[in-house]
Amino acid sequence: MVDICPTIDAEDVETYRKQVERVVSFTHRVHIDLGDGSFTPNTLVPIDQVWWPGGVRADLHVMYKHPFEHLNSLIALGPQLIIVHAEADGDFMGFVKQVHQHGIEAGVALLQQTPVDTILPALEHIDHVLVFSGNLGHQGGSTADLKLLEKVKVIKQVRPNIEVGWDGGVNEQNIGQLVAAGVEVVNVGGYLQHADHPEKAYEILKGALDVS
Repeated sequence: MVDICPTIDAEDVETYRKQVERVVSFTHRVHIDLGDGSFTPNTLVPIDQVWWPGGVRADLHVMYKHPFEHLNSLIALGPQLIIVHAEADGDFMGFVKQVHQHGIEAGVALLQQTPVDTILPALEHIDHVLVFSGNLGHQGGSTADLKLLEKVKVIKQVRPNIEVGWDGGVNEQNIGQLVAAGVEVVNVGGYLQHADHPEKAYEILKGALDVS
C-alpha cells in the first residue's frame, strides 16, 4: 500500500489554513512540516497553531535543532507519527520511548548527506524513516535525487517491514521509480500546492502508479 501524502509547509497561519483546505478533500493523510528557523533557514507555523481535520491522519515532520524540548506540545496535538531529524540534538531513544507510550509512531529523517549507518542502531526501535531530498523549510523547487534510493535499499535490507517515506521533488515522472525502490509514503509539496487544480494533480500521481 502506497500513500501519496500532501505536505503542509507554511510560514504563517493563513497560508497554513489555505494549504490544508487545498488538499483535505481528497487525502486521508497529511505531512506537516515544522521549522524552527535554526535547523531550517526559515520559521514555519508554530506548534500551537497546528491543526488538521478530523478523520485525517497527520504526520509531523519536526525540522528543529532541539526537537525534544517541544515534545510534550507535539504529543498533545495527537498525531499518528512524529518525525525528527537524525542530525538534531537530544535524547533520541528517550523520544522513541515517550511517543510510543502515548501510542504515537516514532520516525527519523535523514538529510541528503547523512548516511543510513547513522541510525542503524535505532532501526529496530522506530517505525518510519524519511529519506529527505528536498530544501529544508521551502516547498517546491527541489529535485528528487534518485541516487538517495540507495538509502532505501539499505534500510529495507536491515529491516524489511519498516515504513519508508520520501520527501522532495516528487512528480509523475519519478513517483513510479520511488515506489518500485521501496518507498511507501510519498510526501508531495509543491507539485500539489502550486497546481491550479491540486486534486487533478493528485490523480495524475495516482495514475502514474496505476492506483485505483
